[in-house]
Amino acid sequence: MIAASLSQNFSPVDAGELIDRVLADNPEKASAITCSFQVEDMVVLHLLRQRIPDVAVVFLDTGYHFAETYEYRDHMVRAEGLNVINVAAKQSVAEQELQFGMLNRADPARCCHLRKVEPLMRALEPYDIWFTGLRREQSPTRRNLQVTEQHELPSGKLLLKVSPLAAWDWKQVWAYTVENGIEHLPLYDRGYQSIGCEPCTSIPSAGADPRSGRWGGAKLECGIHTFSKRAE
Repeated sequence: MIAASLSQNFSPVDAGELIDRVLADNPEKASAITCSFQVEDMVVLHLLRQRIPDVAVVFLDTGYHFAETYEYRDHMVRAEGLNVINVAAKQSVAEQELQFGMLNRADPARCCHLRKVEPLMRALEPYDIWFTGLRREQSPTRRNLQVTEQHELPSGKLLLKVSPLAAWDWKQVWAYTVENGIEHLPLYDRGYQSIGCEPCTSIPSAGADPRSGRWGGAKLECGIHTFSKRAE
């Protein structure tokens, strides 16, 4: 399979070449990148826009993001002319809290499912290639991440999930941003390393897993990268 062969044949420094190969092997296929505006996403987005300037940038607007995240998103849209598609849950934050209370505290898994997983699974339906900024180093749950994987959405739709930075380390990511003059989300300057919704994100302890600051350490994944089924 294409996904398996690409995963085996590309090294950590070949992110751009990997993208070229994926696009060459899938001409006329619709591509999108899921982007939370974290630094890894911005690196992949920079690489993608050199090849697809108007690539769809899917942003999950949970309604709970940091004010700084929204400000940075809007700034980058204006500065770079990004083709951002804001995706939201069926219920507003107010409607959800009225019906269920503070799910992000009582049942964060359900909150993530309603505000992230379900909206994303719907939003990915028009696309054939799904680019991400995932890296193996980020978390034990991502240790076996492949640079390309075939995934099946709940509808049965198959798409190619591509993580060009899978084998990159933190230093490589930041070196790329510096070398290419990519602005970063200011929250990193305050010590955050993995940035999601404000109520569920904290600064990790020194030396701890970067994602240990998410959900108070109760879990490591919101579900958007574990809910779709690997089809290999």
